[in-house]
Formats: sequence, structure tokens, C-alpha cells
Amino acid sequence: MPNVSEILRKATEILQSSGIPEPRREANSLLAFALQKNKTFLIAHPEYRLSSEEETRFKSFLQRRAAREPFQHITGRQEFYGLDFTVRKDVLIPRPETESIVENAIRVLREKKNPRFCEVGVGSGCISISILHEVKNARSIGLDISPKALQVAGQNSEKHKVSERLELKISDVFAVLKDEQFDLIVSNPPYISIEDFLSLQTEVRDFEPRNALTDGQDGLSIIKKIIVESPRFLKSGGILLLEIGFNQAGKVNQMFSPEIWQSPEILPDLQGIPRTVKAVKSEK
Repeated sequence: MPNVSEILRKATEILQSSGIPEPRREANSLLAFALQKNKTFLIAHPEYRLSSEEETRFKSFLQRRAAREPFQHITGRQEFYGLDFTVRKDVLIPRPETESIVENAIRVLREKKNPRFCEVGVGSGCISISILHEVKNARSIGLDISPKALQVAGQNSEKHKVSERLELKISDVFAVLKDEQFDLIVSNPPYISIEDFLSLQTEVRDFEPRNALTDGQDGLSIIKKIIVESPRFLKSGGILLLEIGFNQAGKVNQMFSPEIWQSPEILPDLQGIPRTVKAVKSEK
């Protein structure tokens, strides 16, 4: 049986030849996961010899990663806003830049007595669940067109003990809602244009759900639909928070009618990229 040092060297070569960035780091992460050990163990015990079962498991993970399957799909998890989320191929992998929506939502809702919000395209549930975890008196409705995504969101809401405050519904944008009124609506919609989608890295383009990434058009159609329809479901003075693409701020800004909305703010992410639109429904 190979030892840690030997198998890491071979795995690094395989991942490098497959075009994986930082192949040594990825090999370490895969091996640590296969052995159910931390990376410190690998450093401290390069002579450790894998059992037949451990070697088989690791080779299976390595083959999947070399085929460019995302690491998070292999492990089935991703950290987001300090919480551990189950992820599958049916939902987007949570990304650090999306934490901006959560931070802004928390600031808004903590000022309310019994806040209620809605998420359009709830996916894994990472946004809604992170908000509910921090704002203990908040309640939410999570909408998604994908039943499989809602299953993942349900699992995550139970894991983080917020399922009693998160109602999950199948819906194409707001279609299922009737007379609900919210303090806040949040969404990370499919904003990637079809042109940009085709040039995405393999891990994203071939393994994450296409309808959660792109509208199949210019990336703006669902954003526009949310902006146009959300005033019906927002209280007077209610807030809309939307994640957008890096080059969309100007076009999205023009979608907000001055008769309905106060001038929207474009908020940057940690890299200074315009990432989140914050708009307030005018009080009447």
C-alpha cells in the first residue's frame, strides 16, 4: 500500500495534468477527506500507509476531481457565513461574495420588531438560513423553481435549526405568492449571460445547475422581473437586495422606476466589485 507522501506526489501530478489550479493543495484536501483526518495529520505522518479501503476511496475522489467535478460536490459540503451547508449538483455552491447580501440583510432586519423576508431562488438555503441564524426573531419564505433545490434547502434548515421559521415553496419568481407583505426581499438570481456562461470554468459550466446561473439570454431578464414585481410584495419602505454581475450595475440601475423606488445603492463586495443592489420602496 502507498504511503501519504507517495500518493500525494502521484495525485498532484494527475491533477496538474488535468488543469486543476493549485494541484498540491487540492490533493492534500482530497486525501484528508478520504482519510477523515485533518491536513496536519498528513504533514506529521508522511509515512502513514493507506489501507486498501482508504486507497480505493481516495482514487475515486481523485478521478472525480481530475474530471473537473467541484471539490464541494465530492465532499458534499461548503462553508458559508460561518455555517456548514450541504451542497449537491442541484444547487449553486455558496460563494463568499454572496455573504454581502447576508450582511446587509441582517442590518436591515435587526431594526425591525418581527421581521419577515422572502428569498427568490433559495437554492441551498445559504442566504435565508444564515440570516435566520443571526436574526432570531425573523421569519422567511424561500421560493425556488426546482423541487430538488428545495429538498437541499430543507435539509440545511433542519441542520441549522431554523426550519420552523423558513417556509419553502415551489415558485417561478413570485408566482405562488398572493397577498404576502415583507420587510425585505433578497435574491441571488441567474445573472450570467449565455455568452459568459459558455466561457465559465468547467467546474461551474458543466456541474452546477444551469438555470441557477443563466437566464439563457443577457443575464438581466430575471433581475428585471424581480425588480418589476417585488413592489407588490414589499411593505412601504421595504428593501430589495439583489446580487448582480460585475458589469451590470449601470443597466440594473436603470430598471428602477423613480415613481416606485428611492435611488438604489450599488454596494461593492470585499474585492471592490459592484455586487449588491439595495433599493428602498418609496413610502406612500
